[in-house]
Amino acid sequence: MIAAIILAAGMSKRMGQPKLLLPWEGTTVLGKVIKTFKQAGIEYILVVTGGDRELVETNLTELATQFPTRSVFNPEFAQAEMLSSLQRGLAALPSEAEAALIGLGDQPQVQARTVRRVCAAFVKSGAPLVVPSYQLRRGHPWLVARSLWGELIKLPPSQSPRSFLQRHASDIYYVNIDTPSILEDLDTPEDYAQSGKNS
Repeated sequence: MIAAIILAAGMSKRMGQPKLLLPWEGTTVLGKVIKTFKQAGIEYILVVTGGDRELVETNLTELATQFPTRSVFNPEFAQAEMLSSLQRGLAALPSEAEAALIGLGDQPQVQARTVRRVCAAFVKSGAPLVVPSYQLRRGHPWLVARSLWGELIKLPPSQSPRSFLQRHASDIYYVNIDTPSILEDLDTPEDYAQSGKNS
């Protein structure tokens, strides 16, 4: 089983409001990410919460009738970077998961076909790391096999997922994607306005 971790613990400082709860195609930004992963066939989705925890988890409860998910809280969200949320998520995944797909809660542009291609590449290649690439730039969601989880979980705060991927550059299987959506996230009001999906 391939399980998904959606990192949703940020504090939305640059957005000025909880960006994961902004409207997006009839749901919220986070709801759209979850919907896309479900459409791609991912059955186990774990959302790591942090900033605006109560609001985000209330939204997850509202979404649960359509898209059941689980959540885990990262108490270090205010002091730590993305790595601590990833570590929290990996530690909470079920034993039957053989790989984790790492997505961002503020990346609603990502397409279901991209998620399916990353997962299919893992099944076909058996590579411990599968990363989508657009014009030679790495994006999300990327996949890491269970064999590397222990190393990720033990990384010190001075490290990052990027440094981990650089250290394992020779282990990465790249999937070339023809859309920049794997690079696009929502950080500022301008990002959201330019997306044209704020309805």
